Amino acid sequence: MRIVLIGDGQSPHLLKWARALAAAEDVELWALSSRGFLPGFDGLVAENRRLALRRQTASDGGNAGLLASLPKVARWLRTTDADWLHAHYLTSHGTLAWLANRIWHLRARIVGSAWGSDILLAPDRSPAVRWLTRHVLAACELTTSDSLAMARRMRELGAREVMTFPFGLEDMPAPPRTKQPWRFFANRGLEPVYRPERVLALFAEVAAARPDARLVVANDGSLAAGLAQHALQLGLSVGTLAGGQQVEFVGRLDAQAQAREYDLARWYLSLPASDSVSVSVLEAMAHGCIPLLSDLPANRELVHDGDNGLLVGDDGLRAGDLLPIAARAERIATDNRAWVAQHGLFAPHVARFLDRLRELSDA
Repeated sequence: MRIVLIGDGQSPHLLKWARALAAAEDVELWALSSRGFLPGFDGLVAENRRLALRRQTASDGGNAGLLASLPKVARWLRTTDADWLHAHYLTSHGTLAWLANRIWHLRARIVGSAWGSDILLAPDRSPAVRWLTRHVLAACELTTSDSLAMARRMRELGAREVMTFPFGLEDMPAPPRTKQPWRFFANRGLEPVYRPERVLALFAEVAAARPDARLVVANDGSLAAGLAQHALQLGLSVGTLAGGQQVEFVGRLDAQAQAREYDLARWYLSLPASDSVSVSVLEAMAHGCIPLLSDLPANRELVHDGDNGLLVGDDGLRAGDLLPIAARAERIATDNRAWVAQHGLFAPHVARFLDRLRELSDA
């Protein structure tokens, strides 16, 4: 099968998809990126099978500027003679695939992978975006979702066939050797949808009762510049944990440094306003962290409140809420790791996805 991967080639998530697809012996992989390509693509997709549009894209899906590249995209897609166009993030790259196919009558068929806000947020922003999402979903013979909650929403919007599996890990990490009992880690993007201010506020509630509590905040984003001041306003000390401060902002981490933070932390904080099943939460669980998550439908697929983690509602979080779970921390970590090993690895799900594409190709 000749598959064209269409998405943001500077996203590590798209690169992970590329690695999984390229591993299949009967797949010839091509790639189209709205921006550029991470270096990791070099060993997976030959340069003459790649097109980089060098466009700036927005995380909220408002990427109408991509449509200016539509003629160039269509001409290039014709040269690929692809069997499948695999679009990631439906309100931008899915639109490119749909319009190119519709206007230029390409031979390829379309499969789409939803990433979260393209289904959970974008269609509610305006009737026009909702109309567009419906048409893109209808054009996809198969779509993928990483949560049951998002799959239901996709079907409500007119999706035909939806495969649901988590955007999981490529490998299980080794069991962590040492956990610091009151160390917390948060690494979602520092953007409004991920509510990093709420992460700080909830940690401040815990730290008021547990002076030994510590928080590491990783990643970057549009809110990054003001978060240290916000932490100070909450009465938290900011600096380095090694220097005795309560909160440390470490910026974007590479995979190795991030793994070290997961391994040290007992608790993992992820409190977005909207989310599907997050790969970061799966990573945290695989490293034995106890997840403290916003009470969202997709998070309920991972956490049974009070059993293997906590779902945080409007009432917030107090140190006392954590004590019953802390007493069972080692058992919870073992069980969460076992769940990820059984359900959260990526390769088996991609193999099932490719099997379905083969069936559709032969139909």
